[in-house]
Amino acid sequence: MKLTIFDKENWKEIGATLARNKTRTFLTGFGIFWGVAMLAMLMGGARGGEDLLKRNFAGFATNSGALIPEQTTIPYKGYRKGRSWQMNMTDVTLLRDAFPELKAIIPTYQKWGSSFKHGKNSFSGQLIGAEPNYSDIQNPKIFSGRFINEADDSSERRVAVIGKKVASQLYPGIDSPEGRMIDVNGSAYSVIGVIGDPSEIHLNGSLDESVLVPASTFRRANGYGDKVDYIMMVANDNVKLSEVIPRMRRVLNRRHDIHPNDEGAIWAMNIAEQFEQVDKLFLGVDLLALFIGISTLLAGIIGIGNIMWVIVKERTQEIGIRRAIGAKPRDIIVQVLSEGAALTMISGLAGMCLATVILGVMHSINNPPDAVSEVHFQMSFANALAILAIFMVLGILAGLIPSIKAMKIKPIEAINSK
Repeated sequence: MKLTIFDKENWKEIGATLARNKTRTFLTGFGIFWGVAMLAMLMGGARGGEDLLKRNFAGFATNSGALIPEQTTIPYKGYRKGRSWQMNMTDVTLLRDAFPELKAIIPTYQKWGSSFKHGKNSFSGQLIGAEPNYSDIQNPKIFSGRFINEADDSSERRVAVIGKKVASQLYPGIDSPEGRMIDVNGSAYSVIGVIGDPSEIHLNGSLDESVLVPASTFRRANGYGDKVDYIMMVANDNVKLSEVIPRMRRVLNRRHDIHPNDEGAIWAMNIAEQFEQVDKLFLGVDLLALFIGISTLLAGIIGIGNIMWVIVKERTQEIGIRRAIGAKPRDIIVQVLSEGAALTMISGLAGMCLATVILGVMHSINNPPDAVSEVHFQMSFANALAILAIFMVLGILAGLIPSIKAMKIKPIEAINSK
């Protein structure tokens, strides 16, 4: 015996039934259509929004931070509050020995308002003294040439990596100025590379407007000795900087005669915490999107249940006649459920197509060729199938009560009903 669900005549009848009241069918189907589209767009959009925000952190080590000396805020051991103090290379060595759980501890140097010249062209920006592992913290975008290496730092070479904006101002029309000379605060350096900011967030000034030289060269040229402007660090995987930073504070406070409770003497920046806040923010966004989508979904499913109930009521006599001429209860249930499933499937697929088109447009707009990372305004095929499957199951369940009511209709009572 041919199953009713695969009967072509049965599907023709479903179409005729749904077309009998076009307005009611359209409004009910639109509820399903909009519910699927909303849920898909919210889920895909939430992921894209998260990627957009994280793009701002592109190039930064997610488990990194920095310690920057500030004036003391608590008197201690005869020193008044407001005392200035300076980090040095001994601090760096001490911290490297005391904290093996840190992948890198990097002394960093900077000089704002530095003068960069080439011929008649000039530019004012930031001079940075960087060790080769500076890129472990902030991985710059290299447009040409290379970054500072160990040989540059150990030999105190007079080489410079220049920012993209610096290069465009000093060497107009030249894409790769490597090998050319640059005047940095009155001293000559050889350009070895051109770099740029990997994102719109800057750790301490824009790399586009900076010139980087080896840390050893910077110290000698600027009379730093063993002084350090600030210390950056990267933690190993599964190590929380929020637990390490307080211990690093205690080490530095003890060595520089700073009160143990004086947290204002060191400004600690924890990029890992900012990433955690972003993750928590978008967890809330995902939950909100899921709630709104499911709410819209339930509204559409309730509409399916209502229209099935009305259809059963309108077709009471027809169902009675079917029962009288031998239709089995299973045939009646399948007939009613098929109508709900057909409306759910058609409307759901239309909603998913709309969401796919809109997410595709947003994906193209937010992924220009020069983007530092890809933003995914899209849903996986598995998630799309899951949404459609959920709608189908709920649509069938919504028609279950009306179908059971139809099955229980007695032929004589149905035929005599008005």
